[in-house]
Amino acid sequence: MVRSGARWFRETGEGNAAAMRHRFGTIRGLQECASPRGTFTMLALDHRQNLRRELRPVDPGSVTTDEMVAFKRAVVRAIGGAGTGVLLDPEIGAAHCIADGSLPAGVGLVVALEATGYLGASTARVSRTLEGWSAERVRNLGASAAKLLVYYHPDASNAAGQERFVAEVAAACRALDLPLFLEPLSFSLRDGVRLSGPERRRVVLDTARRLTPLGGDVLKAEFPYDSSEKDQGRWREACEELTAAIDVPWVLLSGGVDAATFEAQVRVACAAGASGVLAGRSVWAEAATMAPSERDAFLVDTAHGRLRDLAAIVDGLARPWMEAAPSLRVSEPVPEGWYRA
Repeated sequence: MVRSGARWFRETGEGNAAAMRHRFGTIRGLQECASPRGTFTMLALDHRQNLRRELRPVDPGSVTTDEMVAFKRAVVRAIGGAGTGVLLDPEIGAAHCIADGSLPAGVGLVVALEATGYLGASTARVSRTLEGWSAERVRNLGASAAKLLVYYHPDASNAAGQERFVAEVAAACRALDLPLFLEPLSFSLRDGVRLSGPERRRVVLDTARRLTPLGGDVLKAEFPYDSSEKDQGRWREACEELTAAIDVPWVLLSGGVDAATFEAQVRVACAAGASGVLAGRSVWAEAATMAPSERDAFLVDTAHGRLRDLAAIVDGLARPWMEAAPSLRVSEPVPEGWYRA
């Protein structure tokens, strides 16, 4: 019988207080990804199959690995230093941007653990880690943190299996004192129908409540409403509910919305308790279909300005991550001999 993730987490003892003590590696990793004030303005560029569609919408299958690597290097080189960190993938991003110096010194590096896409039906999506890749490999790469994307709906038939997957990966990261950014992506249980309105809000909030106790140090959250909801009062209420529902910091993902919409969402989310953003296509999407010279000019001017503007909003409004992470607070002097524990 498959145990739920929560039950597995309790039975293995990974949730006890002793396992959470003296996580100095986790604290340091999050510090590397944050501003001096303790907020996150991070560039998301761990896209793989989605990047093929961005680069050549009419024929994504014709995009080569070299083209994707070149694009990622150009984006990171141009705007990676405008934020506090960069999220990359191991297949066509992280090592490549380290090797040629595209990744600026002084910014945090978060590396994805998951394989792109999902297995199974669209209404019961199964996530898995990338074959040959692990939390240990992320740590060996010198990354500040790992990231796990998991497809999840609290009412899906495979929800318990996805919960156990999250708990197992989180335990592996915790054993290495490696921070984990947890990114749940919701989906509808009606094939071909997008989550929207109050239903999306419920799923996003219930997902946060279910998954964050299983592990993960920062929640990378979807905005609780889609573009059909224009009432920013409801936006604020939903974001405040998310903040109150979890005991870890959360950051907002951009989800491919346009730059102006994302900026509005960021203002509301940060004022309601978010600790920052992990911003992807909302910052750089237009560059994907430009010729190299036009692309580079766009990145240096427009995209860099967008990320810089987001950083100003986040630093002015967001909640520092340490305030939202009670399990990581070191309230007493470091005990003598802590390194032997």
